[in-house]
Amino acid sequence: MATISITEFRRQCLTLLEKLPREGLVVTKRGRPVARVERVRRDPRELIGCCRNLVVNPKDDLFTTGIKWDAES
Repeated sequence: MATISITEFRRQCLTLLEKLPREGLVVTKRGRPVARVERVRRDPRELIGCCRNLVVNPKDDLFTTGIKWDAES
């Protein structure tokens, strides 16, 4: 996460907000963090369908380690 002094943040506030990094910014005062500026999280309804076409082969098993085991042993 990028860090910026409060003085610089005040000078460049609008520009920084327009080009805010994905991970956000930490604003510091005298070298100590005082605030974190990050993007507003998306509405969960916007996430519906966002992973479409992520899995190319529906037969791929993404949740196994490939090691066989017996739950009763």
